[in-house]
Amino acid sequence: MRKVSVINGPNLDLLGVREPGIYGKLSLQDIRNRLEDEAKGYNIELDFYQSNHEGDIIEKIHEAYKNKYDGIIINPGAFTHYSYAIRDAISSVMIPTIEVHLSNVYSREEFRSKSVIAPVCAGQISGLGADSYSAALFALAIGFSGDTSEGGLQ
Repeated sequence: MRKVSVINGPNLDLLGVREPGIYGKLSLQDIRNRLEDEAKGYNIELDFYQSNHEGDIIEKIHEAYKNKYDGIIINPGAFTHYSYAIRDAISSVMIPTIEVHLSNVYSREEFRSKSVIAPVCAGQISGLGADSYSAALFALAIGFSGDTSEGGLQ
């Protein structure tokens, strides 16, 4: 069974409460439940995590490496725009990683359109709400199957 670490950054513990017009009405637990159900269909085991602290997120990335995880889905929240430490952690472990965002970061404030994380990830998915996570899981599952004919993970 493949293992994927799903890492969520600051303020995502307030999903469903925090600006539901932007981030949706689902809680992080709702997203977790949905993603765990989807992962079963791909024969993927998920480790779901959230922290408001940059160092804890870095430790979780390192843990994914030490425990030989096959993929990472990360929603770095506001760390997206300035955490070179998280970027370096992802780059260091060389685990296929997909950055996700619930909202379309390119249609919001200008500062949100710059990700320092995306260049070291296999891809970035934004603007699909909770489906951003589902799309990332699908992309990793396809990459695990070895079918990269459509530009999947290599």
